[in-house]
Amino acid sequence: MVRLLTQNLLSCPSTHCTYPSNFPLSFQDVETIEIVEAEYKEEFLRGFLNRLEWAALRKSAAELGNTDLPEESPDLAQPQDVSEEILKTLHHVLLEIQVKDGAMVCPSCKHVFQIKEGIPNMLLADHELRK
Repeated sequence: MVRLLTQNLLSCPSTHCTYPSNFPLSFQDVETIEIVEAEYKEEFLRGFLNRLEWAALRKSAAELGNTDLPEESPDLAQPQDVSEEILKTLHHVLLEIQVKDGAMVCPSCKHVFQIKEGIPNMLLADHELRK
């Protein structure tokens, strides 16, 4: 399944795209979203905070109908200071919301990466690959 944890790390691999214009991939034509309970692991979440792109995560969550994350990012560089309330919200958004069918689209080149049965097809044609 495509979780926002994974999606928040993905960018378009096309030779025509470079960071940051190829990030985040936007959700499009999402047909199936599942909420799957996941074990809450505070230590894992605190360790992952410094890898998050907050604005991109909020945008992606909103595309899937979730607006629980606050507009202002907590201090992700100080994970010990992030409240448990925010961590529990992040747990739900990052790990429990899963896209089963739909697509992710590059904001730069508009390439569509299909998601079928929870698996994103991130393959590109040879001429689109970075060398």
